[in-house]
Amino acid sequence: MTQEKKNMFLYVVAGVAAIGGVLFGFDTGVISGALLFIKQQWTLSATSQEFVVSAVLIGAMIGAALSGRIADSFGRKRTIIVTACIFAVGSIAAALAKSVEMLIMSRVIIGVAIGIASFCVPLYISEVAPAKQRGALVSLNQLAITIGIFVSYFIDDIFAGVSSGWRYMFLAGALPALFLGIGMIFLPRTPRWLMIKGKEDEARRVLTSMGTTDDIDADIRDIKRSLGEEKSAGWKELLVPWLRMPLFIGIGIMFFQQITGINTVIYYAPTIFQMAGFKSNVVAIAATAGVGALNVIMTVVAIFLIDKIGRKPLLSIGLAGMIVALGILGLAFKEQAVLGDALKWVSIGSLLLYIASFAISLGPVAWLIVAEIYPLKIRGLAMSIATFSNWGFNFIVAGTFLTIVQKLGASTAFWIYAVLSILGWIFCYFYVPETKGHKLEDIEEHWMRGKSPRAL
Repeated sequence: MTQEKKNMFLYVVAGVAAIGGVLFGFDTGVISGALLFIKQQWTLSATSQEFVVSAVLIGAMIGAALSGRIADSFGRKRTIIVTACIFAVGSIAAALAKSVEMLIMSRVIIGVAIGIASFCVPLYISEVAPAKQRGALVSLNQLAITIGIFVSYFIDDIFAGVSSGWRYMFLAGALPALFLGIGMIFLPRTPRWLMIKGKEDEARRVLTSMGTTDDIDADIRDIKRSLGEEKSAGWKELLVPWLRMPLFIGIGIMFFQQITGINTVIYYAPTIFQMAGFKSNVVAIAATAGVGALNVIMTVVAIFLIDKIGRKPLLSIGLAGMIVALGILGLAFKEQAVLGDALKWVSIGSLLLYIASFAISLGPVAWLIVAEIYPLKIRGLAMSIATFSNWGFNFIVAGTFLTIVQKLGASTAFWIYAVLSILGWIFCYFYVPETKGHKLEDIEEHWMRGKSPRAL
């Protein structure tokens, strides 16, 4: 097989796995439009709406908590296949829900699949990708998430004028689940997981077929070395002194990815636009589709830049843009009486700046960092903790946004997110390492030597 064909195969493998990201994005974004109709059908209060939205996050936390051990025991490939089946079952159940309680349970099931996929897909891709292409390939997952979000907005728009259209919105999620499950059957298992299980010959074949390294023997030795340096990989080992810093970084970057408010936009964008003066459900959903399209475009930009200029510059630029956007949005709602009808367009412009800034920074970089910074033998468990943390923080944001707006006002809500974004910028500057171009085994060695994040 020529090198060109090997590279093509590598991108096909990453692309198929990234369909898990499409499902992640679709099933988190689809509720934004569906909620407008669900709350009318069952006359839901703000608290009830928050619970319908947050139900998927309860499932995601469960899935994330279980995913590390499952992926380490059964392999990344098999775990993703089972996850595809769970996505399909949950989507169909949500579409057929006859009560709010049934809908909530269906979304918990979908959430379990999202939690596992959010952990296992970037892990799978990071373990098949060479160091020089790992940033772009792992970021394909984030691109897939944004595509899934955009598609969900597009599907919401299509069915917005249809009777009980919210059911078709949920049902559409079963199709990509089918593609993911079938596609993964034909993909290889990751060489690093194969080495954990003592299948060196198969690991060599996978490395050879993908052309992931110029020296397969050296790559095998590196993996063996990282396995040999850690005799056990339980919960206790996560707290050994040299692992505390990467564990702190993983949880910290997930905290700021969520607590800075991204999912107030993903889940509630049509609601925010209605707050700003767009009265029609259909128009609010259509405006939201524009936000989703920009999210995709800027994620593509991030993929081209992430292995060229590095992770930290993107974080710095993106977080600065988020701070400005949230500050303007809060001020606009504060001066709503003065702006009048202009508030509609200020809200659109601010949300577009916010989503563009997030899409080139915390969106792809946070998931990439947690796929890179942990040692091989505990990577599954450590990423599971980081992913669980992500969904926990997501739950806090999604479950409190409407209540904060009701009690403190929209302007205060957005200013809170702006202040948290400032703290996120400081955290990323001092604690997030620049992992561009480093082999995973080299990053592990860096932590073992007790070096600081900024010294990488």
